[in-house]
Amino acid sequence: MQCMSKLSAVIVITVSATMEMGAGNALTEYVDTVVGLDEVSVSVIKSTSAVMFPASVTEVGTEEIERMGIEGVKGLSEIAPNFYMPEYGSRMTSSIYVRGLGTRIDQPVVALNVDNVPLLNKDNYDFTFTDLDHIEVVRGPQSILYGRNTIGGTINMTTMSPMKYQGVRARLDYGSGCTWGGALSVYEKVSPTVGISVAGAYRSTDGFYRNEYTGNKVDNEKSWMGRAKVAWRPSAAFMLENSAWLTSTKQGGYPYESVATGQINHNDTCYYERLTVADGLTMRYFMDNVSVSSITSFQYINDDMTLDQDFLPEDYFTLSQRRHEWAMTQDFVVKGHAGNYKYIGGLLGFYKRGNMSAPVTMKDYGIKTLIEDKANKPGSPMQIKWDERAMLLASDFMMPSRGFALYHESEYEYGNWRASVGLRLAHERNEIDYNSYVNTGLTLYRQQGPVMIPLKQIPVELALADKLHQTSLELLPELKLSYSISKDLAVGVVVSKGYKAGGYNTQMFSDILQQKLMGMMPSAGGAPTTSAYDVDDVISYDPENNWNYEIDATASLFDNTLDVDAAVFFIDTRDQQMTVFPEGETTGRMMTNAGRTHSKGLELSATWRPDQHFVANVSYGLVDARFRRYNNGVVDCKGNHVPYAPGNTLFASLTYRTDFNNDVVKGIEVNANCRGVGQVYWDEENSVKQPFYAVAGLSVNVRTKLVDVELWGDNLTKTKYSTFYFESIGNKFLQRGTPRRFGVTLRYNFAL
Repeated sequence: MQCMSKLSAVIVITVSATMEMGAGNALTEYVDTVVGLDEVSVSVIKSTSAVMFPASVTEVGTEEIERMGIEGVKGLSEIAPNFYMPEYGSRMTSSIYVRGLGTRIDQPVVALNVDNVPLLNKDNYDFTFTDLDHIEVVRGPQSILYGRNTIGGTINMTTMSPMKYQGVRARLDYGSGCTWGGALSVYEKVSPTVGISVAGAYRSTDGFYRNEYTGNKVDNEKSWMGRAKVAWRPSAAFMLENSAWLTSTKQGGYPYESVATGQINHNDTCYYERLTVADGLTMRYFMDNVSVSSITSFQYINDDMTLDQDFLPEDYFTLSQRRHEWAMTQDFVVKGHAGNYKYIGGLLGFYKRGNMSAPVTMKDYGIKTLIEDKANKPGSPMQIKWDERAMLLASDFMMPSRGFALYHESEYEYGNWRASVGLRLAHERNEIDYNSYVNTGLTLYRQQGPVMIPLKQIPVELALADKLHQTSLELLPELKLSYSISKDLAVGVVVSKGYKAGGYNTQMFSDILQQKLMGMMPSAGGAPTTSAYDVDDVISYDPENNWNYEIDATASLFDNTLDVDAAVFFIDTRDQQMTVFPEGETTGRMMTNAGRTHSKGLELSATWRPDQHFVANVSYGLVDARFRRYNNGVVDCKGNHVPYAPGNTLFASLTYRTDFNNDVVKGIEVNANCRGVGQVYWDEENSVKQPFYAVAGLSVNVRTKLVDVELWGDNLTKTKYSTFYFESIGNKFLQRGTPRRFGVTLRYNFAL
């Protein structure tokens, strides 16, 4: 009732305001149109869609963004074939899987650019935006233009520009789980050469998953964002655009359910908070047949994650991770053409610096079961006991990285043939300065009958500190060749190399300290426990490289009513980065290199517009990603499927739209859609998996004179599926997918 009261109040205020602003004005719908890149906005300077080659690109315009409720990267999952971004953990867990490639932590396999700003940290990929104008998802290595961490592709998001649209936009939402939010944006040309826009959005949810220990929902969330954009075009030869945004997220998250009990049941608090600031300044200067662009960005992340790391009702571990990270990028781009010859080239530099504190607190039950019980031999007269029942395993890190790259791509057209050759030279240096330590103590006892007699108190001090660095120099080539069979049919071949940067396993230091402590302890009726880890082996992991071979085809059939894109690919990956949970009673996660993997598959996308009322979209991705060489120390995984990457993705959508000659109701739009994923293996041994599943959605949008009213439902079939599975200290956990949901969305667009 409280949520409904809030919603009612917001609706009354908004409808009243819109009636005052829009009385007597017909609603003008913003049409999903891609404006020429050099006309009125900066748009995506390095857009792949501007290159005349068949390519594995999924483009989503304004209409589909609103119809599917896309507010961020997760909304693109399955819409682009073989593109999957599961929802689990928290917004820090921004894992993306493309064509059998992907990892849960550290370096991403795809780059994300928002208004030309490259986001350098994957932990910042999962956000909620408003007024997204156009999105393109490019699959396959994009190393020539975008460089590092584009081994699986690139996502380019463009927000609306005040030079293209002027007016007021508002949105209100309410749905299951007491989920509600809204957005308001204003776009205006203050002069013929200057446009300004401001936008804000807010979202709140009570969540869907309950912790049996506390009786409270665990996946609650409150988030907001603010964005401002300024566009200036004083002449036909120069344009400038500055886009800045600020986002905040506070959520519970991590609704991990015990496989043994079927319950979420943990005693310590879990939450994630993040504040992000980003600003991108883009300038373009146009000359005859040449344009020169400068893209400058600044990014800042301040986040805080706290976990009940064992996810059990007992006092094992808690983790608190706090981080500050700054990043700057500078990209100079030159584009030009002369007759049948086109080219693009540039120089990129970046610097990123992060300071992180990640202490793990080992609590009473964890100290007893994982240290004391293992060290004390049953029946021995000598016993040890830790003096403190809460032990801090502290870890502090400073992690700067920097790099630069030179790149160039040339394209030549000869008759029906087009050829392109590209090359990128990239240098990168990653560093870590770590200090991991514990200061505690234990007492050695002698058991005499029922009495424990203290013999000696032993201080325990352990510190691991060092400075390490990695450097890499990569030469990344690309070759494209296409042939236009007719004006409506073309085929192409792409051969390209991609790479993903190496890094450091910060989440393993608490386990390393624990193992070192076991090795330092005096004998208590038995030999000291030896360390299971070699520090040098587990701290760092190497870069990942792959070669991508694909054949693409694009066709427009039946008088341009049916558009079809298809691709087949083969990817040979060396040193593929894998996130693993170490064996035994540990809580850390670590990245390792899996030797060699092969990934092969196909992708198909089709859009059918039989008449002015119906639009049908289908996309399907099939991938078979397997280890060619990988032994995890327990079993030889050769021939097994690469975990976490789905073997199939499916998206199907049918939309019916009609207009009415009515003063009240202007039209109606009905959309039915289905998303499918699977199967997904949860470990490299392929012992546990999530079979293929599908969820259905339906929306009905009634367009009135003042507002659009959309009623929607998701997972209508109440499909039960898992989005994540893992093991920790010998226990198995999973996260269930979002249950059936219903909601209503109100939209108001007043274009000037």
